[in-house]
Amino acid sequence: MSSGPSINSALVLRWEKWSLGVGCLALVVCVLGAIFGSSAQFFRAYFAAYVFFLGVALGGMAILMLSHLTGGGWGYLIRRILEAQMNTLPLMALLFVPLAFGIEDLYLWAQPKLVASDAMLHEQQFYLNRPFFLGRAVIYFVIWLSIGLGLSLRSRRQDRTGDAGLPWKFQRMSEVGLVLYGTTIHFAAFDWLETLQPTYHSTIFPFLVAASQLLSAQAFVLIALVCILLRSQAAEVVSTRALIDLGNILLAFLIIWAYMLWFQFMLGWIANLPSDVLWFWPRTRGGWRWVTWALGIAQFGVPLFLLLARSVKSNPQILVRVAGLVLFMQLVFAFYLVIPPFGTTSLAEHWMEFLTPFAVGGIWLAYFLERLRRQPVLALHDPNRESALHLRHMDEEDVEREHALAQGEI
Repeated sequence: MSSGPSINSALVLRWEKWSLGVGCLALVVCVLGAIFGSSAQFFRAYFAAYVFFLGVALGGMAILMLSHLTGGGWGYLIRRILEAQMNTLPLMALLFVPLAFGIEDLYLWAQPKLVASDAMLHEQQFYLNRPFFLGRAVIYFVIWLSIGLGLSLRSRRQDRTGDAGLPWKFQRMSEVGLVLYGTTIHFAAFDWLETLQPTYHSTIFPFLVAASQLLSAQAFVLIALVCILLRSQAAEVVSTRALIDLGNILLAFLIIWAYMLWFQFMLGWIANLPSDVLWFWPRTRGGWRWVTWALGIAQFGVPLFLLLARSVKSNPQILVRVAGLVLFMQLVFAFYLVIPPFGTTSLAEHWMEFLTPFAVGGIWLAYFLERLRRQPVLALHDPNRESALHLRHMDEEDVEREHALAQGEI
């Protein structure tokens, strides 16, 4: 097998060790807090962080399948990053296991005494019960892991053999995979997030969760592209036009996410049902009111304004800062979805929420970096390579033209 451009392994390995160390240390502190303090606080904070990083992994898998379907130089540049995100799904399946022990701390429908005294919760038991809940989770992960394994095996085969028929197989698998992704996310979003408030029902909510995953994944891709790919030999293939394309994709996902969030609010406003009000009520009280405003301004308004500018998308240093803001606010949004229904008010009841992103995120990032550094940073024998090189060549022609204009040669 021929080799391609590689990343700075020493730098990535150093980041990997630091991430794993920080993650393990933060997790130990949180586990001690659960043992000697509140297990409920631990499971809620852990679940919110888990939802975010699972979204980065699943969103990466979905964008990877989209790139296989559409083709283009942009997909070639970020393919390895997306594959590494997708390949963290086995870790996310393992990290889901602790949540099986915290179901009663997360869900009202899992508390026998409350179910016995509430007619609505009792009627929902045919679907919302522990064995069926965990069984559905197993099905979701089996489907996600199967898609990821299928794409990874074909990618390795393409690196080894350069089989000309594999791009067509990637497309066929991506068509089926995206349908399965959409279906499973619909049910998983309902099972894991919407039933935190079992009286609330929204047909748009799963689409909002999917849009959030795509947005988080694309923001992470841009950060990894600038911080890792542009520091490697692969930087010679990256073009300004490709960066603009990737920035436009981030902009598109941002608009879709904002539209879904607005659509959810609009439908609740029109219906004017108590169950809808109960979802929005805790998110507009206390400190969560300011979080709502922050999401509107820092998550949507500021990035939207910046990403409309071509100069921002063509500048890697500015673009990575915008992507960093979007990614951080998506982490806030994950906590915004999970934490408010529990009604905690004091800072003492929230301290784990500041640590669990480091715990889950440190371990996840270390595994992501390990997956990324084990293979060439650019896919071998990818037919989209020619598109990426063409965009780079066009950039070089623009530079030569501008130089000629400056010298008065044109």
